[in-house]
Amino acid sequence: MNAVPRRWKRAAVGLLAAAALAALGWLLLPKPPLLDGVDWSRRVVDREGGVLRVTLTRDGKYRVFTPLEAIAPELIRATLTQEDRFFARHPGVNVVPLCRSAWALARHGRARAGASTISMQVARLRFRLHTRTLPGKAAQIFRAVQLERHYSKAQILEAYFNLAPYGRNLEGAGAASLFSFGKPPARLTLPEAVALSVIPQSPARRALHADRENPALTGAQTRLFDRLAAPAEARAFRARAVERPPAFAPHYVLQALREAARNAPDRLEIATALDPAAQRVLERGIRSYLAARREEGIVNAAALLLNARTMEVEAQAGSADFSDPAIRGQVDGTKRPRSPGSTLKPFVYALALDQGLIHPLSLLEDAPRRFAEYDPENFDRGFAGPLRACDALARSRNIPAVALTARLAHPGLYAFLQSAGVRLPRAESSYGLTLPLGGAEVTMQDLARLYGALANGGKLRPLHWLRPHGDDPGARLLSPEAAFLTLEMLGPPGNPPLDSAEAVEPVFWKTGTSNGFHDAWTVAVCGGHVLLVWIGNFDGRANPAFVGGTCAAPLLFQILGALRAEGRIQPAPHLPPPGANLRRVEFCAVSGQLPTAACKERLSGWFIPGISPIALCSIHREVLVDAASGLRVAADDGTRPLRREVYEFWPSSLLTLFAEAGLPRRVPPPFLPGSGGEGAAALPGKPVRILSPRAGVVYALRAGEEDRRGVPLQAESDGDVARVYWFAGKEFLGVSQGREPLIWHPAPGSWAVTAVDDHGRSDGVRVSVQAVQMQ
Repeated sequence: MNAVPRRWKRAAVGLLAAAALAALGWLLLPKPPLLDGVDWSRRVVDREGGVLRVTLTRDGKYRVFTPLEAIAPELIRATLTQEDRFFARHPGVNVVPLCRSAWALARHGRARAGASTISMQVARLRFRLHTRTLPGKAAQIFRAVQLERHYSKAQILEAYFNLAPYGRNLEGAGAASLFSFGKPPARLTLPEAVALSVIPQSPARRALHADRENPALTGAQTRLFDRLAAPAEARAFRARAVERPPAFAPHYVLQALREAARNAPDRLEIATALDPAAQRVLERGIRSYLAARREEGIVNAAALLLNARTMEVEAQAGSADFSDPAIRGQVDGTKRPRSPGSTLKPFVYALALDQGLIHPLSLLEDAPRRFAEYDPENFDRGFAGPLRACDALARSRNIPAVALTARLAHPGLYAFLQSAGVRLPRAESSYGLTLPLGGAEVTMQDLARLYGALANGGKLRPLHWLRPHGDDPGARLLSPEAAFLTLEMLGPPGNPPLDSAEAVEPVFWKTGTSNGFHDAWTVAVCGGHVLLVWIGNFDGRANPAFVGGTCAAPLLFQILGALRAEGRIQPAPHLPPPGANLRRVEFCAVSGQLPTAACKERLSGWFIPGISPIALCSIHREVLVDAASGLRVAADDGTRPLRREVYEFWPSSLLTLFAEAGLPRRVPPPFLPGSGGEGAAALPGKPVRILSPRAGVVYALRAGEEDRRGVPLQAESDGDVARVYWFAGKEFLGVSQGREPLIWHPAPGSWAVTAVDDHGRSDGVRVSVQAVQMQ
């Protein structure tokens, strides 16, 4: 009989102590923190607001800050009905249920559940109180009243919806709604709100599961439906958590998190530029393409879609499957340095355009050439002979690209890439002339910035994964004219005129294949976007199928077609930059020079006034021909009938290349004997030009081997020249014909070497020859 009074006494003392502490909390203590200092998860969202990733907090929870206005009214109503019907009216403590709890403590030795108001629960969660003891309960009451003293009801309710436990490691309605139903809490239905609102009272027992119903949760839901007088259709709801889908755009999300850690460490919502529809196109395209070609050993790929106007990365697939360890899927192929093959060649041509070495229709030589100790060859191991610069780039011929690279200066390709922020770990000399053929490793993101510069009129700007971002004006890498012309050279031949109704933007694209078939690339600029595709293996295994044009290009165009079909890329005319120093004129279709009256075949093309190497065509010339024999004569002396005909006067080196390529040219006939043309120095034409030896070069020959190892004598002459005569000082050395060199065996010393063609036109160089003693 004495036990009950003692309980009564203990309950009474507890109530008095709690009341006293509540009064102290109300009157004396300063404002406590509510949500300040709480560790929140960070949400990564796409450009449409869809959630891509929620990060764990330091204590291993998913806890997403959600303002009260972003909570569905259904969840607020269900939660208040379940937890605290008188929340709006009490001062933090509801005396009636608190007294009932004290009575239960006095009668039965344990407190009755349900006495905690929302304010008291916030106090327990925020200050990590142990409330199953009388001191703990008193502290909870004290803190609850303190919170009510300094914060509004809306602020306290917002804190509850951000701190309440919802089973497993979910805290707060924001995380619970996302992980349980795959939606933000603002879009919860009444049945979903009821399912969530009953969990905090017993989060371990009532947690939502994806694979089964929870009877404890179902019973609690039913009781709350009764209290809410919910309709029958709502009561039929059986709550299950949604299956968590595979990670979407995982490489993009990781990149965005790294960018946010650097540039926005305090931002809880990381807004990205990711276009979810474009990302699905990339991932779906890679999966289907690799499935079709898996038997060829093509099992991995990476792709990136860049909006060149904003420099926002709209989609990124770092591998074919992030979760596949067999392909090392967690490696991000857009960041991994790889040999780019020929994808850097366009920048060789862009620099050559800027430096006045070429215009798009300039003739280049695709012929065997040696550059010091470097002997480049074409992919097909053949040679195309003379061809236009635009064709050399479009057909990705190696020899012309290397030859142009050797002529670049201020900057060369190495300095250009360094200025663009491409990491080149070795000195320029160690790369030599291999850079345009993939001799250095670059990343897909490097290439995206470089091709973005072509699309942006030559200005290099950084890539952006996050929104908003600054509007970087960019650094000038190339002139707007060179950037425009380089893209034109990468486009299909015969583009419609710019004033044509069909002048929509084509695809400007370039392939690349690394030496040894380790990497296949294709890059395209289209519709204000840059799309890049890489196929290969992260472990470096080679595959003869890894060829840019036949392996990566089909995937790129498959993705590009799907992007266009879904409206993610809109074609637009490709126009010269406003105010650009460009002119479109007629060129001789054969020589690539400005046409004369003798040039019958013409085509239109671009050039940069004051920079491009433009001259009147010197290839087509009108000559006098004897009507009877068809032979050439120097002048009309009135003794025979003559006619005027146009022939092609090609340099001897190019004539040889045309012959080797099987491309016959209309060369002038020989002079009619006795007509006065033989040796006529006054005839117009190009003078002979010595190619070897080179002026100012010291030639070192092994002592004792001067007779066996000589110096080649080679010259370029006009198309009507049959022979070139060589002299060292006054000593006649011999005769050369065509591209065949004459071998000279000089003695040590300084020599003046002269070449004279059979029309008396000459060229000369001074060289030194040394005898070297070999150890």
